[in-house]
Amino acid sequence: MKFKIAYLAVLTLLSLTVQAQTGNWKNLFNGKDLSGWKAVAGKATFEVKDGVIEGTAVHGTGNTFLVTDQMYTDFILEVDLKINHISSNSGIMARGQFDPAARNGQGLVYGYQIEADPTPRAWSGGVYDEARRGWFYPLDLNPAAKSAFKMGEWNTYRIEAIGNTIKTWINGQEVAYFVDDMDAKGFIGLQVHSIQNKEDEGRKTYFRNVRIQTENLKPIPFKGDVFVVSTLKNELTDLEKKNGWKLLFDGKTNKGWVGAYKNTFPEKGWNIQDGILTIQKSDGSESNSFGDIVTTEMFSAFDLAFDFKITEGANSGVKYFVTLSEGNKGSAIGLEYQILDDVNHPDAKQGIDGNRTLASLYDLIKANKQPRFVRKPGEWNQGRIVVYPDNRVEHYINGVKVIEYVRGSKEYRDLVAISKYKVWPNFGEAKEGRILLQDHGDEVSYKNIKIKPLK
Repeated sequence: MKFKIAYLAVLTLLSLTVQAQTGNWKNLFNGKDLSGWKAVAGKATFEVKDGVIEGTAVHGTGNTFLVTDQMYTDFILEVDLKINHISSNSGIMARGQFDPAARNGQGLVYGYQIEADPTPRAWSGGVYDEARRGWFYPLDLNPAAKSAFKMGEWNTYRIEAIGNTIKTWINGQEVAYFVDDMDAKGFIGLQVHSIQNKEDEGRKTYFRNVRIQTENLKPIPFKGDVFVVSTLKNELTDLEKKNGWKLLFDGKTNKGWVGAYKNTFPEKGWNIQDGILTIQKSDGSESNSFGDIVTTEMFSAFDLAFDFKITEGANSGVKYFVTLSEGNKGSAIGLEYQILDDVNHPDAKQGIDGNRTLASLYDLIKANKQPRFVRKPGEWNQGRIVVYPDNRVEHYINGVKVIEYVRGSKEYRDLVAISKYKVWPNFGEAKEGRILLQDHGDEVSYKNIKIKPLK
């Protein structure tokens, strides 16, 4: 009897050890065949060899996805992925969607995709909204994670999709933190990307150890100072609060803002509704109708993020290091992140070499951006301005870095000397200043205005 009890105790201990190691994992791939999966949207092929899913690229077809029959809401997913060639871009769909009637019946996969990017751009682990809204988390937002993905080696992806939050890791490295409420449920998908060159036909993307948890989920908190992208209205995550972020606009009141050169907030023109701050359209002139608004607080080094939505043909700007000391008429003086409809506003063709276009340092430095990273009028874009303590400055549009310069450098001062700002001594070199939202006579909306002081 004692032997039997001891034997049962050993079995119980072994069972508990296995459970501790495996958690609530369920294999989505049985290692033998593609049961529970189906290929959609393209003509690339998938087959199983030696316990590995091999996706083979086919020239002349669109992106192809191997998707689960089952749909998932909240989950933690782990997948091993390997790419051997620069042409083999891939990705993992998380809560993916499928429209079988799209593309003349060929079908269309869309939704959240976690990138596998073998190119020098190195955006693996970033979040891309496939066939819908485009990039939300390029790795310009987390450059430290660009080295996590290894070409020609197995890379372990971890994806947590819990509630409205998607977090990603590659080989244990924290990569992306994205908050969005568009899709609460969808399939898991493995991508073989379309290829441009016939000679790349036959190249393979490899997947193995595809496993998922859907119950008793225990998310891993991010420990690093990782930038958070959120499409929600004026909410900070616990990680952002921990890392020193604060809202400059609470979504309900004008607290923390006043009219430029005034002691109070403008009585009309600036409206707050449903968590959105909007300047009304007037006559298209600069700061003559309702006036600019500025923060009551001053900032020196900082990381500033803001969502903005323009109307067709609109012109506006977010200015920084605004001192209000010039006493000028019109818009207050400061460094300006240009907000503009490049297609429909004439100012895009003014200045020098495009230095008055969207996300540019207005009248000084052109934003080096591609049109595909910019969303159209009526859609939300995310701007970001980072000013480091050593006076390095960066501009971003939708997570892509488009400008880098140094305040007070010779190069910077040479640009000021041939700009409209040459009349202002030491333009843009103040130790600290206010943040300004411009009234340029066009309707522009803002939300998620948040800032983190840098030291």
